[in-house]
Amino acid sequence: MKYIIFTVLVWPFMLFSQDYISGEIKDGDATPNSRGIAGANVYWLDTTVGTVTSLEGTFKIPYKAAYKKLVVSYVGYQTDTIHVDGPKFIKHQLQAATDLDAVVVRSRRQSIRKSYTKAQNVLTVSSAELLKAACCNLSESFETNPSIDVNFADAISGTRQIRMLGLTSPYILIATENIPSVRGASQAYGLSFIPGTWVESIQITKGAGSVVNGFESIAGQINTELVKPLTDAKFFVNLYAASSERVELNTHINTKVNRFWHTGLYVHGNRHNQRHDNNNDGFLDMPRFHQINVMNRWQYTNAKRGLVSFINLKVLNDDKQAGALAYRSETDRLTTNNWGSEIDTRRYEITSKFGYVNPNVPWQSLGVQSAFSSHKQKSSFGLSRYDITHNSLYTNAIYNSIISDSRHHIKTGVSYTHDTYEELVNVTTYKRTENAVGTFFEYSYDNLELFNLTAGIRLDHHNLLGTFVTPRLHLRYSPWRKSAFKASFGRGKRSANIFAENQQLFSTSRQLEISNAGGPIYGLDPEIAWNYGVSYLQGFRLWGRSGDVTLDYYKTDFKNQVVVDWEDPRAVRFYNLEGDSFANSFQMELNYSPFERFDLRTAYKFYDVQTTYRSGRLERPLTPKHRVFVNVGYATKNKKAEFNFWKFDLTFNGLSTQRFAATNTNPEAFRLPERTPKVGTLNGQVTKVFSSKFEIYLGGENLTNLRQPNAVLGAEDPFGANFDSTFVYGPIFGSLYYAGLRYTVK
Repeated sequence: MKYIIFTVLVWPFMLFSQDYISGEIKDGDATPNSRGIAGANVYWLDTTVGTVTSLEGTFKIPYKAAYKKLVVSYVGYQTDTIHVDGPKFIKHQLQAATDLDAVVVRSRRQSIRKSYTKAQNVLTVSSAELLKAACCNLSESFETNPSIDVNFADAISGTRQIRMLGLTSPYILIATENIPSVRGASQAYGLSFIPGTWVESIQITKGAGSVVNGFESIAGQINTELVKPLTDAKFFVNLYAASSERVELNTHINTKVNRFWHTGLYVHGNRHNQRHDNNNDGFLDMPRFHQINVMNRWQYTNAKRGLVSFINLKVLNDDKQAGALAYRSETDRLTTNNWGSEIDTRRYEITSKFGYVNPNVPWQSLGVQSAFSSHKQKSSFGLSRYDITHNSLYTNAIYNSIISDSRHHIKTGVSYTHDTYEELVNVTTYKRTENAVGTFFEYSYDNLELFNLTAGIRLDHHNLLGTFVTPRLHLRYSPWRKSAFKASFGRGKRSANIFAENQQLFSTSRQLEISNAGGPIYGLDPEIAWNYGVSYLQGFRLWGRSGDVTLDYYKTDFKNQVVVDWEDPRAVRFYNLEGDSFANSFQMELNYSPFERFDLRTAYKFYDVQTTYRSGRLERPLTPKHRVFVNVGYATKNKKAEFNFWKFDLTFNGLSTQRFAATNTNPEAFRLPERTPKVGTLNGQVTKVFSSKFEIYLGGENLTNLRQPNAVLGAEDPFGANFDSTFVYGPIFGSLYYAGLRYTVK
């Protein structure tokens, strides 16, 4: 009877009871009586069952007989796997990662990595990806990346602009080590001021970015991490020469000053002095130029005290000359003798970063960023002049910590930006000063495998744009292995630098017209837009090989935009948006390695980018609706040596037709069709790696020798009413071949 009563009362609780394992995680170098590690991740291998340690380092986690391996991890410590055979109390010590013996890990990492765990839609492009093309500067470093579109060089300056989500670079926050760098006066040519060999990696964030980096981002963020004196080669040389007679030299020299300080000297020089006119229109197919770019970089590291800092000193001289084949600066500048263009830029930068991680409380850190730049450009375009001086000061202080445990992270801080502009546009001078002070707060939740959330808000006061709030939100959900559903939305606001961002307008006979609506900048209102996006990433294995598929859809909806209206061939008009303006972007991407050392990357993109002009809502000029991208790469294997192998890379870009801005009011000889032809280009490179020190490469761009006819409208009379060089939709020069070498001393 007692047994029956016991069974009736206890059995239901036995059915629904849950076993637990509890324990304590401590620092492996700590004394037995010291504190435990708070915020360490504890979870069962290959499950979503996990927890984090308390402030005292203790934990409690559900247990089942099927659970055999308990994983313990924490930033800065070696990840351990504990074998468990039943419920019991576990005491475990984690060893600091910095004290581990050297371990050689041989694996093949993807040169473009996508995150399954971050809430933001981030791609990381490594230096290995940049080596697949010549990558002479940052504007040329996206040729093998389907997420960024690289436009063809324009007919005068030879500068390449980039697009993300169908929008041009002014709507992208471009930063160097999280300090905004390509903005204001440097917007048109700034990407060419960052040499490719200086780049360690690039992080591309689609959609609304982090509030930590400011309020200007609309379409996304591109952050460039530079090589570090502590980890870069002691000596590095890259020599490049092209069939166009363009030559470049990059040299890195790094040295250890003492146990805390390392310094590096980075020198970049390029020169192209040849005059090419392959299409016989009397204009240079590419500009003549030379650039000297020098950076002295200092790095301080004191791991014991949790300190790291960087100081960068940069000096840039960049000169370009373009225009008519017969143009000579000494006799023709700003005259009607021959049409020519000269763009001379002098830029100086001082940047610093200071970081502190509390050695006793490692989840607490403080970072301070600061940058000062002086940018002076003097330029002429036929009879037009455009000079700009832009001095900028930027500071940002960021505090990181956790709430309760490592699932809950916070970032908060303050920022200040000061910009002074002085522009000479023909005979008119424009001056303004912008000051912005802001504060931000960002909260991140991460429960390891299943769900992430990053929510941020910032409040800024701008002397011209007023006081405003910028909210941004990112979500990630992974319902099964190797999957990630992501969603985001956010707001961006920016000042439009209408002349610096549209310098191609000076290479036309068009008149400049600004419809002054009483706004704070050029009489125009600031640009404001919301960006919404969803993304799905799925990894897979097919026939024993790895791959992944990505689907993205983003919409940018402008609440106000400074419209640049090219629809009258006699004028370029700037005015505030008086209707709808949006950019819809869809991308489908497939990455797969069908066999060892062979990579296939394909993508299809659809853009619907429309703006309401005074003549009606129209598709944005020279923006293809459809793009097809294919990149294949293969590396041979040397069974006898780690090095001494070949690498082959081939990239195809296909563009659908694009709408020309209206030319129907031109005389018949100067009218263009409504749309361009389709365009397809093929680039390739072969690299021979002889050793860890030496390699050579040989490549070609536009291997099919495609050329756009009549790239310069009215070239025979450049001072006449029909002259216009802005209708470029394809290559002008034709095929270009190059060769180079890289020499490295570790």
